[in-house]
Amino acid sequence: MSVRIGIIGLGFMGMTHFEATKQVQGGDVVAFATRSEKKLSGDWSDIQGNFGPRGSDKTDLTGVKGYSDYRELLASPDIDLVHVCLPTDQHEPVAIAALEAGKHVLVEKPIAIELDAAQRMLAASEKAGKLLMVAHVLPFFPEFRWAKDCVESGQYGKLRAASFKRIIAPPDWSTSIKDFKKLGGWGIDLHIHDNHYIGLMCGVPQQVFARGILTEGFVNHVSSQYVYHDSELTVSCISGGIAAGQLKFNHSYELQLEKATIQFDAGTYGDDWVVNRPLSLIPDQGVIQFPDPGGTGEWCAAFTEEIQAAVDGIQKGEAPRVLSGQLACDALKLCYAEAESIRSGIPVAIV
Repeated sequence: MSVRIGIIGLGFMGMTHFEATKQVQGGDVVAFATRSEKKLSGDWSDIQGNFGPRGSDKTDLTGVKGYSDYRELLASPDIDLVHVCLPTDQHEPVAIAALEAGKHVLVEKPIAIELDAAQRMLAASEKAGKLLMVAHVLPFFPEFRWAKDCVESGQYGKLRAASFKRIIAPPDWSTSIKDFKKLGGWGIDLHIHDNHYIGLMCGVPQQVFARGILTEGFVNHVSSQYVYHDSELTVSCISGGIAAGQLKFNHSYELQLEKATIQFDAGTYGDDWVVNRPLSLIPDQGVIQFPDPGGTGEWCAAFTEEIQAAVDGIQKGEAPRVLSGQLACDALKLCYAEAESIRSGIPVAIV
């Protein structure tokens, strides 16, 4: 039976989930909730993000019911999975209400801003016996999925070192995102992508040692070293929102395995997407390869894969680790540990 999906929140991410689900096997959007009468009518032309197309003024809503009150959506017996695509400070109450209503939940990243809120959400999931999944999409982007699969397969030997980078210029395309304090700082809103991916690929570290810039108590820029029991494994990351205005976004990684080095580096320079280093597999000897990591090329393809994983998880009765609520909570713990390490000047344990 198809998993029936309801989306709460119809900003850019809600629209992205709506479009991405069209290609999902075994899952269909049957409802959405928004307070906007314009959006309820199918005019989504005001929706715009920092990638992908604008919304359409003639969105086809055939077979999709619109609600002005999300509580009416939660009361519907015809919904199995709720996607919470609201601002982060609204994740906790709506996700918990959905779980208590007997729905599985896929909540956009980060799980929450406050650690206590994240832990209450996990507890509500356990009490309700429903899945709480967190939509960290980075592992579904082709170059990141391919690298993770290489490490997990062991085909190039053990991972010995990993370094990551994710930086942006202070954004001016949205007044809401411009106030990074509402997002938990770039140390949560932006850098949590890296902390989640590192936890997924390398495991959650025992400690983190960080240097960086705190602005009004929130991380604005951070350089971190992740400390593992394996003293020979070195993992580091640089992330933050202090890049020059024309360096709007950049992310990269370099992985040192026993039998190969894997590199990738790309970003938005001015108005152009520039690949500084395509996905590269560099062996000890022989020809450097540029693997095709797959992917359809559609603007929302990674989100389709993410939602497919959530739907598959519901049908199997178990959340996939990549969408694990606990892993998302651990990533948030790392963010707070980094802020504390910057303040204290010493390594901070992850507990």
